[in-house]
Amino acid sequence: MKNVKKLLALGAACVLALSLAACGGSTASAPAAEAPAEEAAETPAEAPAEAKGTITVAASTTPHAEILAEAAPLLAEQGWELKVTEFEDYVQPNLVVESGDFDANYFQHIPYLDSFNAEQGTHLVNAGGIHYEPFGIYPGTKASLDELADGDTIAVPNDTTNEARALLLLEANGILKLKEDAGLTATVLDIVENLKNVEILELEAAQVARVKDEVAFVVLNGNYALAAGLSVGQDSIAYETSDSEAAKTYVNVIAVKEGNEESEAIKALVGVLKSDAIKEFINGKYDGAVIPFED
Repeated sequence: MKNVKKLLALGAACVLALSLAACGGSTASAPAAEAPAEEAAETPAEAPAEAKGTITVAASTTPHAEILAEAAPLLAEQGWELKVTEFEDYVQPNLVVESGDFDANYFQHIPYLDSFNAEQGTHLVNAGGIHYEPFGIYPGTKASLDELADGDTIAVPNDTTNEARALLLLEANGILKLKEDAGLTATVLDIVENLKNVEILELEAAQVARVKDEVAFVVLNGNYALAAGLSVGQDSIAYETSDSEAAKTYVNVIAVKEGNEESEAIKALVGVLKSDAIKEFINGKYDGAVIPFED
């Protein structure tokens, strides 16, 4: 009988011990096991955007393709895949859009687009202005425009478009005066006042920066300034402002074949390229050599 009681007491103790062990295990481990499940329930994974299609763009390498690379993930969030092909010339990007092989291109300003249409019989239109690359006046042998002396030389690009912009910038800074109707086709022949008898040295655009140690000042556009290691924001004496005639005229655009400018894909592309995120990227990367265009 005693043995039976001992066995019963021992069994009860075992049951009690097992019960306490189970409770202890539950108390210690339950929160750790359940926490991930609660987190998953509160923050479910976002479903990927519904695929809408592919947008193909022909572009110049700098800064256009770089800006598009930054835009690609933002378009992907909307369901668009962006495919960019880089071109080194300024003819093929327009021809491949005209033919329908590409949806759009990003490399040119409006005057070039208009001229190309007139000469080639293409039907390309501006779908949205994205950025402009301001011309700047940079120091050569002189550090300030106040130091400009009689007979000093200023180097400018010699092609029609860029020379006009350079001369307009010099006019805006009081160095010379042009005929009233000269505008964006101005040349040195349109100078009507030149009180300092400044000599305008006309050079191929890529050569201008190379003579900066030989002339008083040089006038450069954004991409050539970048190539020369110059910063519009830090190194230029003066540059085109966003409300200048040149900035508005020479804005770089997304160009498409006429009739496609209102398509969902193009509107998405332009919308992303004009977004605050892309503006911040441009301002941070190019230090004033490329400036977001404000309509």
